Amino acid sequence: MIEVGGKLVLTALPELVDPSRAALVLIDMQLDFVEPGFAFDRAGVDLTMYPPMRPRIAELLAAARTAGALVVHVQMTTLPGGMSESPAQLRFNLRLQRQDRITGPFRYARLGDAGHDFVPELAPRDGELVVPKWRSSGFWGTNLDLLLRSNGIETVVVAGCTTEGCVESTARDAMFNDYYVVIVEDCIASDDRAQHDASMLLMRHRFDVAGSAEVIDQWMLAAGNRAESA
Repeated sequence: MIEVGGKLVLTALPELVDPSRAALVLIDMQLDFVEPGFAFDRAGVDLTMYPPMRPRIAELLAAARTAGALVVHVQMTTLPGGMSESPAQLRFNLRLQRQDRITGPFRYARLGDAGHDFVPELAPRDGELVVPKWRSSGFWGTNLDLLLRSNGIETVVVAGCTTEGCVESTARDAMFNDYYVVIVEDCIASDDRAQHDASMLLMRHRFDVAGSAEVIDQWMLAAGNRAESA
């Protein structure tokens, strides 16, 4: 911690991810995006970055739960009949589809579809927060900020997909809402490695970036200290 202009600023990883002030925010770990046989896979999108990431996120989530950190599952959601999509959003989607060589109608994360569900190993437990979102950012048009502030959260620890899309958008909005941001670099991935690398280059210059092992070590240490004081 340092003092800047008379204000105390957290700078060290143990301070930033202290479970008394940090929340693990998991972005869009849903079947349609990362699971073979669901929407993105059926559309021919490259999912090869996701299998190595998923067990690391599961370990990170287990550590957050053990340490008593707040866990928030952000869930991309679209409504039947395109009711949640504006013309501008549809144009945005078309540009993404063109990059991935998707042709024709492309439906994903639709409320009521199986692909909207979270992957089984990262499914929310009773009492964990689930925040539906309608755009790339987990903050835009949602109650995420309210829930974080209501629980005294200062730091958002971000994991999930996709790196250059919903992860970076959520991280930027977290910063703009005055949260510290920690990107868990081996727990985020994309269907486009070049865009993932470009996004990571940008985010390393803007946010704290740490490996999952570093964050897990801090959370397990905090869990041990909490057990000793109980």
